[in-house]
Amino acid sequence: MELIPAIDLRGGHVVRLLHGDFGQETKYLVPVAELYDRYVALGARRLHVVDLDGARDGEPTNREAIAQLARGTLALQVGGGLRTDAAIEDLFACGVKRAVIGSLAATEPERVMRWIVQHGPERIVLALDVRLDGAGTPRITTHGWKAQSDLTLWDAVARYEDAGLRHVLCTDVGRDGALTGPNVELYAEAVRRCPHVAWQASGGVRDARDLAALDTLHVAAAVSGKALLEGRMTREELQPFLPGA
Repeated sequence: MELIPAIDLRGGHVVRLLHGDFGQETKYLVPVAELYDRYVALGARRLHVVDLDGARDGEPTNREAIAQLARGTLALQVGGGLRTDAAIEDLFACGVKRAVIGSLAATEPERVMRWIVQHGPERIVLALDVRLDGAGTPRITTHGWKAQSDLTLWDAVARYEDAGLRHVLCTDVGRDGALTGPNVELYAEAVRRCPHVAWQASGGVRDARDLAALDTLHVAAAVSGKALLEGRMTREELQPFLPGA
């Protein structure tokens, strides 16, 4: 399993939101370039970047900052406001390796399937964010996690089987930014149901024990933002999960 550090950008600054709530933002004083260099030094090979302004406003906003990061050595996967062909093509043109598609993956599957076919399954990541209902079923949330749908995670993934879907980033919204531990039961079920998908687990990672627990599930990657930002894991603890360490 690969650890993918995450950087969330708002107004050009590094921030983290609690449960995706813009009203519960923590701003970190570390410059974006310095944080990038820190992750390179740790041995990361890939970086997950979220344009929070783009996610909120519906179109990419932090393009210059992202383009600058894309000129470095880390392979970037970027999401936030990617809703048109032009936005995705511009992202790829500035050097980003993978586009992360959120709400449209649930609301406009035909368009997203076309992007997977057009650009190839290695270049498109579906961000399928979920909340568990009363029965424990993961149901998709959209539009910055404000809208709850009846669509289950499993039905959402099934829509894309014929398009050759490869990468799914799944966030348990209730754990995002909370440092309460990942939903290992959710990801174990995801791998069992859809072993052909390279699952990226997101939400709740707090320490190296959580990474080890996810590793045993055979997910492809774990995405971590807050725990890394706050130095909750040592370099030695991180080494097994960083391919360049």
